[in-house]
Amino acid sequence: MLEYGPKGLVGALTPQANTTVEPEFAILWPPGYALLNARITSPSESLMQRMRDYWPSTDSYLDQFGVAPLSAVAYCCTGASYVAGKDSEDALVDRIKTERGYPLITSALAITDALRALNAQNIGLVSPYPDDLTEASIGYWESRGFTVRDCVKAVGVDGAFHPIYSLTGDSARNAITPLREQYPTLDAIVLLGTGMPTLAPIADVAGAGGPPVISCMLCLAWRTKLAVDGDAPSAENLAPWLAGYGWADRLRTATA
Repeated sequence: MLEYGPKGLVGALTPQANTTVEPEFAILWPPGYALLNARITSPSESLMQRMRDYWPSTDSYLDQFGVAPLSAVAYCCTGASYVAGKDSEDALVDRIKTERGYPLITSALAITDALRALNAQNIGLVSPYPDDLTEASIGYWESRGFTVRDCVKAVGVDGAFHPIYSLTGDSARNAITPLREQYPTLDAIVLLGTGMPTLAPIADVAGAGGPPVISCMLCLAWRTKLAVDGDAPSAENLAPWLAGYGWADRLRTATA
């Protein structure tokens, strides 16, 4: 067996056609943390139905990891949390910890922890989703106690292989700009979805002033690492991630 040293092995549950989670995790993850990926699947052609299908099948997806010595599992599908709702999400997270012995970190709860660490109340959203899932996302964030001031849709390419996973960094970048210009006093801007590439747009605005910009993947990597290390979320340990410490250099190398 490979030796992972003192840090740990992380499982990632990734939607079936998602092409973003693994490459962004590879960039975000600091040395010494290994990743084991499994896919969450549904036969439905409807995006909303897939979100409904994913949630109750979580245990079967986790079973794919077998007896691998996981330190934590990252649930890399934010939309399923929106559809399930916060009470169901909290119950699932608690149950998995009790029954399987490792924490399940959902991307939605990772963002919630980041927003709370930032003392953020008023937020702006960048959504890669169709209207129904966008509305579900707004309801979810409001149920967690945040005020959604505005939501800008990220625009992709017509006829692409998938409406979310075919988005580019420019899709997020172009949506961030009007939020930063119109709402300079927002407490945070949240780039939704684990399928939309977000690292380059976040690196672009790091240290530029204005509202901090976070994303599902950035927060999920941060929060899962904390779970592996046994650390609590805080503004202090989130700050290096927002500034691009470590990962921005890896991003430049990956895209050179």
